Amino acid sequence: MSQLLADNLDCQVHGFTRPVEALKAIPNLNPGVIVTDYFMPQLNGIEFVRQATLLAPEASFVMITGHNLSEEESQLATLGSLKGFLSKPFGWRKLADEILRVWPGGSHAPSYRADDPTI
Repeated sequence: MSQLLADNLDCQVHGFTRPVEALKAIPNLNPGVIVTDYFMPQLNGIEFVRQATLLAPEASFVMITGHNLSEEESQLATLGSLKGFLSKPFGWRKLADEILRVWPGGSHAPSYRADDPTI
């Protein structure tokens, strides 16, 4: 899905398969929006957002999951930088729309590429 976002949004998109690798890279990326899954190896999405917010305090976060997180609702509510939530399954366009919706106000928000006739 990272490649579809990169092909269709006019901003850089970086994909990581391990949360620890993403945390190491964040200080050099200056991200506007960080998308994370809830269930990941080594860290869950809540802990990832907590750690990543320290590294990128201006970023907004979108969490995705295919599971019921009703037991985690109180923890999710404490994450002020968590601005969006998507339940699987969803397509790249829904994720792109959510990224554009939560993009931080102080930075240049991306848009869809004008050269794609399907958009």
